[in-house]
Amino acid sequence: MKLYNIAILGATGAVGREMMKILEERNFPVGELRLLASARSAGQKLCWKDRELTIQEAREDAFGGIDIVLGAAENDIAKKFAPAIVAAGAVFVDNSSAFRLNADVPLVVPEINPEDAKNHKGIISNPNCTTIISLTAIHALRDLSTIESIVASSYQAVSGAGAGGPIELEAEVEALRKGETYEPKVFQHQIAYNVIPQIGGEAYMGYTSEEMKLQNEGRKIMHLPELKVSCTCVRVPVVRSHSVSLLVKTKEKITVEAAREAIAAAKGCKLVDDLANKSYPMPLDTSDQDLVFVGRIRDCLISDNALNIWCCGDQVRKGAATNAVQIAELLTK
Repeated sequence: MKLYNIAILGATGAVGREMMKILEERNFPVGELRLLASARSAGQKLCWKDRELTIQEAREDAFGGIDIVLGAAENDIAKKFAPAIVAAGAVFVDNSSAFRLNADVPLVVPEINPEDAKNHKGIISNPNCTTIISLTAIHALRDLSTIESIVASSYQAVSGAGAGGPIELEAEVEALRKGETYEPKVFQHQIAYNVIPQIGGEAYMGYTSEEMKLQNEGRKIMHLPELKVSCTCVRVPVVRSHSVSLLVKTKEKITVEAAREAIAAAKGCKLVDDLANKSYPMPLDTSDQDLVFVGRIRDCLISDNALNIWCCGDQVRKGAATNAVQIAELLTK
């Protein structure tokens, strides 16, 4: 079996550490695993399998001999090192949003458009976590009818804001229990016992940058340039796993029964849809695994050719780290 030399750019963050875990879980054929992070993290050690690996400083000359770089860093870091990665002959599978909408960079969810990965020029982008979870939930409907529009509301876990999100939620709950005050640092407002209907800055006609991603990225992934999406993204006091309510309008009518059958058979999905027995997707059930749970499938009461769907998925795993490793797996085939 051929072995591949892998580097993780941003290895000390939550997504980078999850990438390490998933490479091991999926028995990825790793030769060397090179962990790259900022200068302040260089020299620290992390355990992987039976090895103790030393974190190296991310520099332009750090990618020699590497086949695939898994990016788990912010946009500015991805942009800074992308030229050096490509020049070194490696393929950059990037989890940031830096290159997602570039015409010459494939944007890939392996269950939906794996063939697009073949057209890379050294960079492949990982979509936004909410985009991945939503499209994985509904992509099987495309085989039944063209998807024309989506109305979405996302309920996004605090860990989606990074490692500081859960810490802030826990600290606020503890402070409130003691009758003390806590000044939010990660979120715009108190998140404990609250929801915040803003993720990202204003991008277009009152929609935030996070809300526009589902339309812009969905068009590219599903090859539906006319797809229309209206989205509202909300931060909720849940530690892990994003939930999304979707109203999916299709060209032809899809029955609830046909939708359930298609989604149950779809790659990456698990149908959990039994209202009578209180069985439906929830964040607690979907955390720390890779399937998108889909349920509450029902006819829309205001549009004949539309379905209401509820889905949940782990945004750190399938919404980020696992999807990137799956793309890397495509490169080995």
